[in-house]
Amino acid sequence: MANPKEHLKDLTKKHSFFEDVWDVARQIPKGRVTSYGAIANYLGTKMSARMVGWAMGACVNVKPKVPAHRVVNRVGLLSGKMHFGLPDEMQKRLEKEKIKVENDKVVDFEKLFWDPAKELVL
Repeated sequence: MANPKEHLKDLTKKHSFFEDVWDVARQIPKGRVTSYGAIANYLGTKMSARMVGWAMGACVNVKPKVPAHRVVNRVGLLSGKMHFGLPDEMQKRLEKEKIKVENDKVVDFEKLFWDPAKELVL
């Protein structure tokens, strides 16, 4: 049998915080948005919203794809838009899902907000 410590190390690598964030983001329904903080809160790391943002910025080539465009800041601002290449790409992706954006902010953010803590079972 392989060394148990090595096996645990392999499991830890496969189950990273970024992967947890991406798994939650993949569950955001089309036409809805959530926030970095809501994902952090769901994962039990309420003070890690910034790390959730880093995970969103790092998901460009991740498979299966991560709908990072559906993750915005706590008031609905497209604060991660610089990670989409073109300045308006995040907005275009949201608008393709019938989410209206004005001045880099999701219109009716409160109505479109998807809270993983209420929608997903741990």
